[in-house]
Amino acid sequence: MKNFKWSKVSLISIAIVLLWLKTYITYKTSFDIKIENWRQEFILFINPLSFLLFVFGISLFMKEKNRNRYLLLSSFFISAVLFANVVFYRFFNDFLTIPVLFQTSNMSDLGSSVNELLNFKDIFYFADVIILALIIIIKPRFVSNRKLTKVDRRAFFLIATAIAFFNLGLSETERPQLLTRTFDREMLVKNIGTYNYHIYDMFLQSKSSAQRALADGSELADIHNYIYANYKKPNDDLFGIAKNKNVILISMESTQSFVINRTVNGQEITPFLNEFIKDSYYFENFYHQTAQGKTSDSEFIVENSLYPLSRGAVFFTHSGNEYTATPDILRNNGYFTASLHANNKSFWNRDIMYQSLGYDRFYSLPDYDVNEENSVGWGMKDIDFFEQSIQHLKEMPKPFYAKFITLTNHFPFELGEEDRFIEPYTSNNKTVNNYFPTVRYTDEALKIFIEHLKEEGLYDDSIIVLYGDHYGISENHNKAMGEFLGEEVTPFVSTQLQRVPLIIHIPGHKGKTMSTVSGQIDLKPTILHLLGINTKNNIDFGSDLFSEQNMEFTVLRDGSFITKDYIYTRETCFDKQTGEPTDISACEPYIEKAKNELEYSDKIIYGDLLRFYEDEEQRGPFFENEAQLNTQ
Repeated sequence: MKNFKWSKVSLISIAIVLLWLKTYITYKTSFDIKIENWRQEFILFINPLSFLLFVFGISLFMKEKNRNRYLLLSSFFISAVLFANVVFYRFFNDFLTIPVLFQTSNMSDLGSSVNELLNFKDIFYFADVIILALIIIIKPRFVSNRKLTKVDRRAFFLIATAIAFFNLGLSETERPQLLTRTFDREMLVKNIGTYNYHIYDMFLQSKSSAQRALADGSELADIHNYIYANYKKPNDDLFGIAKNKNVILISMESTQSFVINRTVNGQEITPFLNEFIKDSYYFENFYHQTAQGKTSDSEFIVENSLYPLSRGAVFFTHSGNEYTATPDILRNNGYFTASLHANNKSFWNRDIMYQSLGYDRFYSLPDYDVNEENSVGWGMKDIDFFEQSIQHLKEMPKPFYAKFITLTNHFPFELGEEDRFIEPYTSNNKTVNNYFPTVRYTDEALKIFIEHLKEEGLYDDSIIVLYGDHYGISENHNKAMGEFLGEEVTPFVSTQLQRVPLIIHIPGHKGKTMSTVSGQIDLKPTILHLLGINTKNNIDFGSDLFSEQNMEFTVLRDGSFITKDYIYTRETCFDKQTGEPTDISACEPYIEKAKNELEYSDKIIYGDLLRFYEDEEQRGPFFENEAQLNTQ
């Protein structure tokens, strides 16, 4: 035993192994990555390695002092990227993209949300950096600083390249056409790894920037033909029923449909909405279709009847595009168009994007008296927001199109005890517990607002549309949600939880619950048809919700879709009656259609194709009825 000697290990090997193992442990503990077989587990395990070999391999060309600095800084930077994804995933259940990182103007408003997502244990995400720093300082005898030869370096990078191709080959075998499924970030991370995914994301960003410069509008013909072939004739009885009426559109922050007609602690969560539904059209199978842009995505979908991008927020990445949005169409038909939101006008880049959408006026922070007493969480409380907004409505030229964006029911769902109308839910999950009081508060704010509309004589001369903008409770809280719902949150149940309320109140109409499968993309043609405006030649992917020809088909941004009988998500087809997986052939007729719609919409946005679209019909006069529409 006296002659036994420990083999020395290079510092670069230590740095690679520490970060490799930490990344894999993070995959298993911080991300909900679905593994179906041993091959997928093996791919998940090896996918960080090729990237780490290449990055740390650069240090082989440096002298010892510079090499140590490079290894330490690289470890810290890569760890920071991994940790940023962890924090982002904790709420959004998604991975970062470059367009999201560009949304720096939002950061000053994210304080409470970010603080809620951080905890002291997060220091362990940098444990390898600390260990590496100690090794560099202490210089233990087991660490080798042998200078590598050219042959050593060539062998090193040859191995790194071989591992990269081996990883990609296995991934393509397990998931064919992997790199074309850019909307499925979990699939990309699972197969090529977090770090390689970010490199690929840089490539996609460069590609998207080039698409506009190279676009010539030729692709618009195929898209227009597809949309025209899928156009659904409006309901004859409802087309133009609200002609010249005001439109009040209310985006209900983070409100999901599961709260409607439900109780917590024996009390109704949404008592006002439950009653308002009885005098309105309520769509119980209406889905949000947002991606990383969340509230801004929902605005984009509702105004344009286009899908949001799978990466970042259109409000940031393509605010200078040409659009044929609802505000622009209505403005050209004699409406005053306005958006009201008691927040910084630059948040989500609204001040720029609203110009492209055709708004006459944006009532933002300077138009409201905001102080500590009437604010909580992200800003002004909804009750105060609506009360101060009444004066703005009274001063608007008639008819008007006014969109309201609520704020109180926003993660992390903060609310003072004096504003609670119900007590929190009781579970081990703080987010789920606090969600219900803030939903109840917004419900009360809507009740007070509707009462004010009646007092000011605006209620009977307006159609009122209320819709949920996106989910409030992410999949990271499935355990507590399963406890509340009384069932396990399977992929089928999770997709059903993406339903958000849609309530359309038309003066003089009786209430009716509609089971039509629909999404936010259907709101634009629905509203315009109620106002008697032709959309037959518009570039819209939505369908009139009242159309008797509606095919009941809704696509989510991650490629999932819902039909009358089936739900397709995570490459599995579910029977809606049983909630159980069924033969994929039942969903196959819709898979290509869903893919086409997402790709067509992306082409429109990336190429700014609507700048080539000239159609004066949509900006023309009101149409008296569907018969007149068909003569155009």
